Amino acid sequence: MSTSCEKVSRYILPIYRSIVARELIEKHDYTQVSAAKKIGTTQAAISQYVTSKRGNRSITNFDEIAPLVRKAAAQIAERIAKEDMSPEEFSESFCQLCTQLRKEKKIS
Repeated sequence: MSTSCEKVSRYILPIYRSIVARELIEKHDYTQVSAAKKIGTTQAAISQYVTSKRGNRSITNFDEIAPLVRKAAAQIAERIAKEDMSPEEFSESFCQLCTQLRKEKKIS
């Protein structure tokens, strides 16, 4: 039996990272390397997010949680682009999203 955090980390975190990475690269002119440094992952992972090899919305209720994930990811990408956000702060932003999803009963 896995905990909520394990499920969220396995299925929703890659989607969240994928959206943030795409936003940074497409809207804020980040390179894959600079985006990777900001969100605390590797350039190779960013490449897979951008080409949809990772973070491919393969969870059953994605349509239900997608608006919240997209909104949070866009806000964080904007924040990363405007201020110096550490990878630890990026992780904290994901924890806040997870808490919000649980409070709204979008995940268990």
